[in-house]
Amino acid sequence: MALKVLSALDTARTQLYHFKAIIVAGMGLFTDAYDLFCIPPILRLIGRVYYEDEQYNVPPAVVSSMVAIALLGTAIGQLVFGRLGDLIGRRRVYGLSLMIMVLSSLGCGFSICTTRSCVLVSLALFRFILGVGIGGDYPLSATIMSEFANKRTRGSFMAAVFSMQGFGILASSTVTMVVCAIFDRASHNVSVDPTPKNADIAWRLILMLGAVPAGLTYYWRMMMPETARYTALVEQNVLQAAKDMEKVLDVSISQIEEDDPLPLHPPSYPLLSKQFFRRHGRDLFSCATSWFLVDIVFYSSNLFQSQIYKKYLQDPKTMNAYKDAFNVAKLQAVVALCSTIPGYWVTVYFIDRIGRVKIQQIGFFFMAIVYLAIGIPYYKYWANNTNAGFMVLYGLTFFFANFGPNTTTFIVPAELFPARFRSTCHGISGAAGKVGAIIGSVGFMWASQNHKEDGHPKAIGMTASLVILGGVCIMGLLVTCFFTRETMGRSLEENENDN
Repeated sequence: MALKVLSALDTARTQLYHFKAIIVAGMGLFTDAYDLFCIPPILRLIGRVYYEDEQYNVPPAVVSSMVAIALLGTAIGQLVFGRLGDLIGRRRVYGLSLMIMVLSSLGCGFSICTTRSCVLVSLALFRFILGVGIGGDYPLSATIMSEFANKRTRGSFMAAVFSMQGFGILASSTVTMVVCAIFDRASHNVSVDPTPKNADIAWRLILMLGAVPAGLTYYWRMMMPETARYTALVEQNVLQAAKDMEKVLDVSISQIEEDDPLPLHPPSYPLLSKQFFRRHGRDLFSCATSWFLVDIVFYSSNLFQSQIYKKYLQDPKTMNAYKDAFNVAKLQAVVALCSTIPGYWVTVYFIDRIGRVKIQQIGFFFMAIVYLAIGIPYYKYWANNTNAGFMVLYGLTFFFANFGPNTTTFIVPAELFPARFRSTCHGISGAAGKVGAIIGSVGFMWASQNHKEDGHPKAIGMTASLVILGGVCIMGLLVTCFFTRETMGRSLEENENDN
């Protein structure tokens, strides 16, 4: 492909519009992380309000359902919106996914009624819808950012979009701490009850505030033009692509308008055909499998939470509901600041210097080492010594996930496929990841028990679970080494060449 407008995109200098696109595209991922990481303290508040007769413990089946229902919605959203992004355009469905997130976040807070069963059912329903919106945002944000970026800094821009997850984690913890502190101070004047009635309002408010940042970017999403690559290569309207890029990039129409525009003739083979798999099957396999494997590991981090809570947090029965949730959120904020956010930004710095494949290999390798270092001596040492060394290893699992496959699996699928399949293939890869996330967050939560406790049945225990997770990381490393192609410095238009 030698279209001037696409060549201009590949060589464009970094401009203000690129940074605006990072913020606008990143808000969906911000909301995703906010929703995921505000759930642990919120479940503490829900346990206080609705499970007083069970010593404030939300049953494991309820926790599993709340986590799995949102991830299931995310997988469905990735598939549906990914396909729509290729069929009718990225921009046309981009605002819809954001609006679903905003409205369902508000719905999670309202959750209709105040009886336990009704609240849980309505909360699960709105979390499923929220998951659909979040899932839709993944392929659209990645594809839009990749198609607007130049090839020299494309990886850094996309990693910066994904790093908004780190700020979403920090925001969820900060909002939870602020809301709980305000409600706690107000409750001292009216009640000495360890579970004040207003605790039922506090968790709803925390969920609803997650809609604010996403809602603020809705206008700018609607003002974004369709990407030039979609307009030129899929809609076959090269002139319109040039006009759209003139509006957002510092370039005149004379520089990017074709002198003698000729009709383009894209290959006609359909998605998931024999020709598709012959040309792109390996890439789709590597993207989907890598994402599936890393999400098993990344979302299993809740295996450690109960042990860390017992060591570093006070017994919840000795404090009121607000302080209990505050302490959980504070611990999450510390982990985010010390390991999660640095991992994202180390990737932003290195991804266009050493490449996607090396970062993914580094991440999988060191995650395997960390999980084996925790798992093998777990019952002999770590179970009774949740010390600073344990916390360092726990933090490293987040650091090397984000300076590693958690970030690269978001980026690579948006760089490997032709424009007419790009959003769909990203959605398929992401949906495979969310299946892995359900296995990691729900399956391993049950598998990690070696005796009956707090509603969990006896299973294979922590040592076996952690060693299996280390093995999953090794599998991810092998898939990366043998199947994943490097995309650093590569023009997206190279994907259009099907010869």
